[in-house]
Amino acid sequence: MLPLIVDAHEDIASNMLNFGRDYTRAVSETRRLEVESGSSAPQHNGETLLGWPEYQRGRVAVVFSTLFVAPLRRKVGEWENQVYADFDQAHRMYRTQLDAYHKLTDDHPDHFRMIASLADLESILEHWADPKVESHPVGLLPLMEGAEGVRNPSELDEWWEWGVRIIGPAWAGTRYCGGTNDPGPLTDDGRLLLKAMAGIGFTLDLSHMDALSAHQALDLYSGPIIVSHANAAALLPGYDGNRLLRDDIIRDVLERDGIIGVVPFCKFLDLGWKFGDLRDSITLETLAAHVDHICQLAGDARHVGIGSDFDGGFGLSAVPAGLDTIADLQKLGTVLAAKGYNDEQVAAVLGSNWLRHLKSTLP
Repeated sequence: MLPLIVDAHEDIASNMLNFGRDYTRAVSETRRLEVESGSSAPQHNGETLLGWPEYQRGRVAVVFSTLFVAPLRRKVGEWENQVYADFDQAHRMYRTQLDAYHKLTDDHPDHFRMIASLADLESILEHWADPKVESHPVGLLPLMEGAEGVRNPSELDEWWEWGVRIIGPAWAGTRYCGGTNDPGPLTDDGRLLLKAMAGIGFTLDLSHMDALSAHQALDLYSGPIIVSHANAAALLPGYDGNRLLRDDIIRDVLERDGIIGVVPFCKFLDLGWKFGDLRDSITLETLAAHVDHICQLAGDARHVGIGSDFDGGFGLSAVPAGLDTIADLQKLGTVLAAKGYNDEQVAAVLGSNWLRHLKSTLP
């Protein structure tokens, strides 16, 4: 039996609300309907990689389902409606996305179920472990990407009550810290946010944080730390951005027993690639090199997983050759096995590392 996959980053709600994507459908059905209807989704976000039948075929049991709303200054087109102009609007829009997950799971409990507790997780895993059952619910664990939906740290108790378990303070730079393409440190507001998060029990996601603010957070934050979706900057010679992880940050994350989700996005695997280019030279071997790099730094295979970022601003044409849908991430296990990783290590990378984190942090 194939190992379970846990994907630590999928932008499901923003796609549901921006484009009306229905993730209970098969990938092929969504692609066909979007072409027939003239939807702008393929043009602006690429052909989808996600669908419930593909979750089943790929044994994708758990997804960290994001709450993602971009600041108005980063709006890329009139089609984009998930953007905020101020903190009150951010709060409303993040809450609307969370409500979308609750509606999805309420309307389709055989397809998707929310995960807010260890009991919720165990229920999902028991379902997937039953060989007599042919289809299984996918567990959705909310992750807030960019924390400006939190207007004040006093609101964190509400977000926890509503089911959010992981928060990344940055996407672009926020009032809390520097972010992608917006270098900068933790702010005073950021320090207050992290203190309050740790007191409640949130996991901190360092993805998108500028290196300076990430280092400060690693020193300051007393709770669990992950990087849901980022690759190793060392494998892209000449990289000078702040989105990918330098080795010094990777080492610090490892020292905190953190887990890093690698991203099968061509731009994060080859600096020369750009949208519209072929992807033939970028393969799952390329992605596996990032897995191996982190494993070599760690001295084990316990600190790396998958954070696909699928449907998060890119689609089929922007992922490594050999991938057509989320189900094909199982092929990464075959590539790792050919590199000498044993069955236990392959299962760890595909999912059990994230499961270990969840089992130790969920209430």
